[in-house]
Amino acid sequence: MIDNTQLIDELIVISKEAGEAILSVYNSDFDYQMKDDLSPLTEADKISHQIIYKRLTEITPDIPIISEEGSSISFEIRSSWKKYWLIDPLDGTKEFLKKNGEFTVNIALIDNNVPILGMIHIPVTNETYWGSKHYGSFFTKGDNTPVKINISNNTKGPIRIVCSRSHPSKLLDQCLKELKNYKIINKGSSIKFCLIACGLADIYPRFGPTSEWDTAAGDAIVRFSGGHISNTEGKPIIYNIKESFVNPDFIAANSQDLIRIMIKHIKK
Repeated sequence: MIDNTQLIDELIVISKEAGEAILSVYNSDFDYQMKDDLSPLTEADKISHQIIYKRLTEITPDIPIISEEGSSISFEIRSSWKKYWLIDPLDGTKEFLKKNGEFTVNIALIDNNVPILGMIHIPVTNETYWGSKHYGSFFTKGDNTPVKINISNNTKGPIRIVCSRSHPSKLLDQCLKELKNYKIINKGSSIKFCLIACGLADIYPRFGPTSEWDTAAGDAIVRFSGGHISNTEGKPIIYNIKESFVNPDFIAANSQDLIRIMIKHIKK
């Protein structure tokens, strides 16, 4: 059962279950701790991980799983995997702590080192985005009928640049000095990919550390909505080809031309 409508329906249910569990913590007096990489960890991260891991194991017992909260599998073992799930049970924990609602549940299916299916659920707004190699990208809110989404062909207005709310970048600031007509949109977590995919933003440059579970679901949603994502050398992001899960700097956009423009400014 790989990348079909039944699987997508199952993933929507799973992501919502995880989202509801996250909200139960979000709406309580919760505490948090710091992990070794100095990123925050809450009870919501743990509960969401447990729900998603259990449910994916039930519906696809033959597909292994990598999660931000379960990533200790050696590269020697995981490098042999053709297919695997890559999940971030709670993306945007800093936004979760700020109580601004801009956090997500990310679930991606990787096949031969590229995402073929990605789902992002936003618990606070009950919105779900997904992208599939076979069907394209879609959006739904609550129990409404899903609608197909596509990137914008914006060529006349200002370039709408979506940026991280909690991770400023000096390199991005330098690039912006080279651009004349642009508008900044600040968002947390993987919501930035969703804005590209549904046409509400044009480019998302990320010059700073991210991990593969931060980007895989959004990568799929952008790709299958007609967009593009590449590193700052113009090459695609490839998953699970090295011991570290850290991504290179990357740019997601509605066109290759816009990516080339941004790369040109980086090189100056």
